[in-house]
Amino acid sequence: MTVSGISGTSSSSSLGGSGSTIAGNFDTFLQLLTTQLKNQNPLDPLDTNQFTQQLVQFSGVEQQLKTNDFLSALVSANTNSVQTGAVNYIGKTVSAAGTRSELVNGKAVWNFSLKDAATSSVTIKDAKGNTVYTETGELQAGAGQFTWDGRTSTGAVAPAGTYTITMQGTNAEGKNVPISTAFSGVVTGVDFTGTEPVLLIGGSRVNLSTVTAVNQTATGA
Repeated sequence: MTVSGISGTSSSSSLGGSGSTIAGNFDTFLQLLTTQLKNQNPLDPLDTNQFTQQLVQFSGVEQQLKTNDFLSALVSANTNSVQTGAVNYIGKTVSAAGTRSELVNGKAVWNFSLKDAATSSVTIKDAKGNTVYTETGELQAGAGQFTWDGRTSTGAVAPAGTYTITMQGTNAEGKNVPISTAFSGVVTGVDFTGTEPVLLIGGSRVNLSTVTAVNQTATGA
């Protein structure tokens, strides 16, 4: 994916345009006011309090428009900053909460954590929901990492793509032990079409806000 047009954009043109419009309207207002004053009936002069009120109202509108312009400029600057930061994730290895991971070069990685030691059953499914691999083993309490080499339970080599993992744990008392999972992968691109940048990891899409860790990608990964 080619990413372009991420550099910050200046908001001076929009601010200047609004300012010019306000200045032009104000000049017109003053001309009309002057004309009214020149041609008013001496026996029935215009109410100066009304003119003063109009000036005050116009000034309030002017300040509100300028405030709106500055707020728009701040939002635009923040958006550009977020997009620029998201591009920096390309080529990095990120971890995010979830069950999906990409099998690339014969390796798919998931991070997991559990509060108590447990006997865990692992099930890996392909994108169509078919079970391709199962395993049972003992896990210690804390954080760990499960790496799948892409070999199915029958010994076949699974094709590259997106796979999901399910980990269920049971302690010595037979009680269920929740196991939270997250996946890791190398960011290959960024999608800016939504309301939040989405990192592309193979066929997976990860919202930037769900990223829990970022690391340099090891050579050859």
